[in-house]
Amino acid sequence: MKCRGFLFDLDGTLIDSLPAVERAWIKFADKMGIDRDEVLNYVHGTPAILSLRHFMPDATEEEIDSIFKWIEKLETEDTEGIAALPGAIALIDKLNALDIPWAIVTSGTVPLASARHKVAELPEPAHWVTAESVKNGKPNPEPYLLGAQKLGLLPEECVVFEDAAAGIHAGLDAGCQVVVVHDSPDIPRRDEIHMTITNLEDIEIVKSGGYVTIYAMNQAVC
Repeated sequence: MKCRGFLFDLDGTLIDSLPAVERAWIKFADKMGIDRDEVLNYVHGTPAILSLRHFMPDATEEEIDSIFKWIEKLETEDTEGIAALPGAIALIDKLNALDIPWAIVTSGTVPLASARHKVAELPEPAHWVTAESVKNGKPNPEPYLLGAQKLGLLPEECVVFEDAAAGIHAGLDAGCQVVVVHDSPDIPRRDEIHMTITNLEDIEIVKSGGYVTIYAMNQAVC
């Protein structure tokens, strides 16, 4: 199986932002009187606005918007501990050197994603898909369909790198090949996933004739 472009989730895939994410959503849980674990188990990989609508079903849009801005401010300003994950910068540098198209497809907003991307010192993508870019966020396939479109490729020509259940569903439903970073027992649709890896250091890429082969543990996975 061959691919031509790469679509990366940001949080948990290219950067470690878990402590900052959890600090913000714990404050939300405490503010709303909701169990912390219930909130944390739901929000990862899901657009913040969808999480708020889930936990505030009786709230008005004005109330949800107010809390959304509060959460966004908390997360944007709290960058302590955020760093690029192992292999992320080296892989992107190689994609750029080989002229392989790639994009970041995140559930975060522009201010949030930009702040974390800058702190992690990642190379700048030519293309972003953020919460503002789409009507329906992950787990809807729209973000990854748009990502493929921005690369000028068909979804099946793209490989999605994801760590969260919402993003895995989005990538698979978009028709992309999916590589899961950070294997765990609760990965959904395991039989449809093309590869699971510990981190981005686990893969090698080879470009030939405009196509890319990804190798992990001496096996070609796409």
